[in-house]
Amino acid sequence: MTELTLRDTGGPGTPLLLLHAFPLNSAMWRGQSDGSLDRARVLTVDLPGFGTSPAPQGEPSLDVWADALAALLDRLELAQAVIGGLSMGGYLAMAFARRHGERVSGLLLADTKASTDAPAALANRERIAAAVLARQSVALLLEEQFDASLLGAEAGEQLTKEVRALIAAATPAGVAWAQRAMAGRQAAFETLAALGVPAAVVVGQDDRLTPVADAEELADVLVDAELTVIPAAGHLAALEAPAAFNAAVNALLRRVG
Repeated sequence: MTELTLRDTGGPGTPLLLLHAFPLNSAMWRGQSDGSLDRARVLTVDLPGFGTSPAPQGEPSLDVWADALAALLDRLELAQAVIGGLSMGGYLAMAFARRHGERVSGLLLADTKASTDAPAALANRERIAAAVLARQSVALLLEEQFDASLLGAEAGEQLTKEVRALIAAATPAGVAWAQRAMAGRQAAFETLAALGVPAAVVVGQDDRLTPVADAEELADVLVDAELTVIPAAGHLAALEAPAAFNAAVNALLRRVG
């Protein structure tokens, strides 16, 4: 059984399950779990090997995590939820939609893409996975200034420190497993085209990892999507510009509700 640490704000609102970016954890959703989303029961999880969840088990695959999320909804007695994810969380949201589409009442995709990785990106994922396991340390991610590619130019010193602390809290096993799971993911265009629920696509204007063009592809293939481009934000739009991000999420919740 894949175990996930859950944080549940409770309340009568629409269930909204938020899935975190790599290599962070559910603490990145602090600006969405503080009551700013007025129509949502916000659910956040630490994926295995991140935050306070135990190490991942079995062969790396986003499908394993997608099925664990479905089991989590079962335990919460929720037939459906709005599923949202940023970056890696977006990849997982799309895997969930492919395997459990009937349980998706709405979809939020932020700073992510539906395509698979190019060969160079695949090789880099495996390089990082092997290195963190060999060193038994995630310091490599900080040495390479991973946060510099995550954040926009206007991110302040405090946010940079926060992101670095979130990265440092990841485990080598979690990092390696997630890198290999992301490397093996399927393209999601067909899944998204067949999904008829309201969707929101959000992207930071200065996102260098999954730029605006990737978000436009998502919005184009989805049947009922609204695209929001957040000025001056980078790859972690939910942290960098929570007010603008939350406005897009609240608009989605109104459409779902």
